[in-house]
Amino acid sequence: MSRVRLVLALHDHQPIGNFDGVFEESYRTSYLPFLEVLRDYPDIAITLHTSGSLMEWLVAKKPEYIDLVRSFVERGQIEILGGPFYEPILASIPSRDRIGQIVAYSRYLESLFGQKIRGMWVPERVWEQQFTSDIAAGGIEFLILDDYHFRAGGLRGAELRNYYLTEDEGKMVALFPGDEHLRYLVPFQKPEKTIEYLRQVADERPGCVITFGDDGEKFGSWPGTHESVYTKGWLRKFFDLLVENKDWITTCTLGDAYENVAPMGKFYAPDCSYREMTEWALPTDRQQELHDLVKSHEHDADWPQFKQYLRGGFWRNFRVKYPEANEMYCRMLTVSDRLDAMSRGDLPVIDEDFLSEARTHLYKAQCNCSYWHGAFGGLYLPHLRNAVYTHLIQADSLLERVAGKTGRYAEADAGDFDLDGRTEVRLTTDRLVAFLKPSRGGHLYELDIRGARHNLLATLDRRPEPYHEAIRNHEANKAAAAALHDEDTHAHHKGDSSHGGTIIPPSDDEGGAVSIHDLVVFKQPDLDKRLGYDPWPRKSLVDHFLMPGLSVEEFRRGEGEMGDFPLGVYETTLRRSEGRAEAVMSRTGYLTRFPIRVEKVVAAISRNGSLEIKYGLSDLPPGRPIHFAVEFNFAGMAAGQPDRYFYDAGGRRLGELQETLDLPETDRLGLVDEWLGLDAAVELNEPAGFWTWPVETISQSEAGFEAVHQSTVVVPHWEFTAPDDGQWSVTINLTLDTSAAQAKQLEEPAAATVG
Repeated sequence: MSRVRLVLALHDHQPIGNFDGVFEESYRTSYLPFLEVLRDYPDIAITLHTSGSLMEWLVAKKPEYIDLVRSFVERGQIEILGGPFYEPILASIPSRDRIGQIVAYSRYLESLFGQKIRGMWVPERVWEQQFTSDIAAGGIEFLILDDYHFRAGGLRGAELRNYYLTEDEGKMVALFPGDEHLRYLVPFQKPEKTIEYLRQVADERPGCVITFGDDGEKFGSWPGTHESVYTKGWLRKFFDLLVENKDWITTCTLGDAYENVAPMGKFYAPDCSYREMTEWALPTDRQQELHDLVKSHEHDADWPQFKQYLRGGFWRNFRVKYPEANEMYCRMLTVSDRLDAMSRGDLPVIDEDFLSEARTHLYKAQCNCSYWHGAFGGLYLPHLRNAVYTHLIQADSLLERVAGKTGRYAEADAGDFDLDGRTEVRLTTDRLVAFLKPSRGGHLYELDIRGARHNLLATLDRRPEPYHEAIRNHEANKAAAAALHDEDTHAHHKGDSSHGGTIIPPSDDEGGAVSIHDLVVFKQPDLDKRLGYDPWPRKSLVDHFLMPGLSVEEFRRGEGEMGDFPLGVYETTLRRSEGRAEAVMSRTGYLTRFPIRVEKVVAAISRNGSLEIKYGLSDLPPGRPIHFAVEFNFAGMAAGQPDRYFYDAGGRRLGELQETLDLPETDRLGLVDEWLGLDAAVELNEPAGFWTWPVETISQSEAGFEAVHQSTVVVPHWEFTAPDDGQWSVTINLTLDTSAAQAKQLEEPAAATVG
């Protein structure tokens, strides 16, 4: 009888910044029950990877789980995989940080479990061949990629078994192909289906190794899986079948296979990830084209032959698809570069004690989930983006201390801070860091508040996504069904069978749960009515000349713009004085057919940690009505909570931060987030009306389609008649009180470092 070796490799992960309740729920529904079942099957061996962010939580909150894993390790039933500590995409971080994270996590795991770390999990299986030498330098001997990588490189069928050797600059690593078909069988089809497939594999290539590598959360945490895997007993049935067929199925770890089975040969994997990830990395319209192409040909007789040559996009292009991901990436690089220069002695170091702590915050900020978007929320989840910036700001502030910067200071410098080939401006004080983009409207695109450890402009634009069409189609189909039902009711007097705003995920006819990739669930009704797209980035200091009498709802829809300033190019000079750093930006543009000039001077002031913005308009057409507005966005200050609210000049509450407001003229509007400990206010020397509204994206997550609050728009706007000299000016102060946040931080325990 033909035999087969089966590697079961599980990857458990929760991102930096995720809610504690999500960690707890995943532990209760997935991580713990899986091991409790495995404990009853001592002959079944698995390979287990747990990301560092999750492992640190388990060590702190669930020490009994660590003891349980250690007991499996000691009897040889579990092999521990390493990898980069905080689960960064390897393509998103410098080589030095790849090696540093891998080495740091291996040391941590070896001290925790007493097992030498030889293999690793590649985050999201995003692969580029040059990673090989970094991985080998980190002490790793073998890893898992998807069989999709190997198919893209020209292999197929029985060639996708065992493992291959690869090299870069003479450094070698073994690559195991993770079987895609197994990923869709386990645990979504009857266990017998997996055994049948393994029989087929064994007959095709007797004695081979087949590898299953996928998320551990699919065993209980993904929607519907806890009931199928545990309550209905899928996992026990599967393990029972493995035991019943142990005469020809041997479960083994990656290390066992590496030691006892010869490699298939040498292979250089092309740059890619798992199939779905390559699709998500494409621009939205190309993603839809690929989907349609597959649908139109997947039943063709020759589809199996040519599908492996049909490839999606390249992971790094997420930074093009989502500029917000690029902003995080570039900010991370500036911190990493500075830390590296200090570590090597290229920059002066006054106090080295904080370098290790800064490195830990940098590594945490490299956690991958916020840098891309697919079937999970990822980039669309504000709390994950906020966590990235929290750690970057902490690292940056620590490096300021390493450099000996104490007391009050203010600096201004220029450079290509977002790697687009154009020059940006950075204003730095002991209280804040502000990034300005003269080449795009003179926008303020990042505002890091040191005291609150918060980027007030970690915004996200509303943009088309492929699944938005599914939302529209669902609502259209529901409306059509309702119309038919009304006709039927009129004719036959039958009752209503509508299920409201949610498509219930279909049950699998094989008795398992439905794959997360096939779920169609609506978490809120009427999402199609909330779809909308932003004509300019949701940043601050976006300059608008509007139609006189324009309403807040019209402007919210992107109507009424009469100037070319929101995305125009501004000329810039820098100025610095004691405790003050300034960027002077100016532009001659058009208000309809009239050329006018706008100058805005943005000053970062160390004394009070505020931004002062002075606007000067000139060459206005005398006697003409002018409607000038300056758009601000405030991100990370949550909506729908009573402790996050607006207040007026008299300190009176005006409603929560998701409110749409149309306020009469006033000289001050404040926003408070008590949980964050931040009180921000827009103060004017020339009273203005204020508009506010929430920016909500409609996005896809593992739980379904949902509306997510991204930022609060605040727009002071002035309507006046242009004076005879064509001149008008206003001064805006953006004040930032972080005293409550700093008081909370004094109560925090000291953070551990990763070395």
